[in-house]
Amino acid sequence: MREIASLADLKELVGQEVAVSDWVEISQERVNLFADATGDRQWIHIDAERSRKESPFGGTVAHGFLTLSLLPMLMERAIVMSDVRMGVNYGLNKVRFPSPVPVGSRLRGRMTLLSVEDIPGGAQMIWQVTMEREGGDKPVCVAESISRRYT
Repeated sequence: MREIASLADLKELVGQEVAVSDWVEISQERVNLFADATGDRQWIHIDAERSRKESPFGGTVAHGFLTLSLLPMLMERAIVMSDVRMGVNYGLNKVRFPSPVPVGSRLRGRMTLLSVEDIPGGAQMIWQVTMEREGGDKPVCVAESISRRYT
């Protein structure tokens, strides 16, 4: 967990990798719950038997958007800002899913601060988050995440 005392201190970290999250496991249960919540029930995500036989992945894989949805949790687990009372996700600039996430994988995020801009009552930050799979040779998600923090 990286502790940052203030938004002013955060500005000194622009251009640096600020934190790396702990690993989180991607279980079939998590994938199924995401499929239920979003209505995206494509067989490559939820049908283990068919996926073993027919998919190029050799088993079920997580939805790309499930992987992306983990960004706020990974950020929260990796970085705490002491003088911030509230944070909001503001959007995304770029998102790519360079490699699949087989069910049973463990993922973590690497957070690099690209920019910090003052806004009324706080700051807007752009983070490059690179999500990697344990033992993988390519990232599973690379995203520019925009967030706002209010003091």
